[in-house]
Amino acid sequence: MPLSMCGVGQECTVKKVGGSPEIKQRLNEIGFNVGTPVSVVSSINGNIIVQVKDSRFAIDKAMANRIMV
Repeated sequence: MPLSMCGVGQECTVKKVGGSPEIKQRLNEIGFNVGTPVSVVSSINGNIIVQVKDSRFAIDKAMANRIMV
């Protein structure tokens, strides 16, 4: 399922990252690698704040739909 469907406080593991090569590279650079645990901190109007390792990132719904967990 896409990351955008995870509930607040839910911890998931990245299974696949989709999108163009540039988007995949950017997501990999900030820590969205296959096998990495991520947790949803907050979700407002489809925009999501996620915690990856020791960092938090805000991503929009379109980006969250590219990350399969």
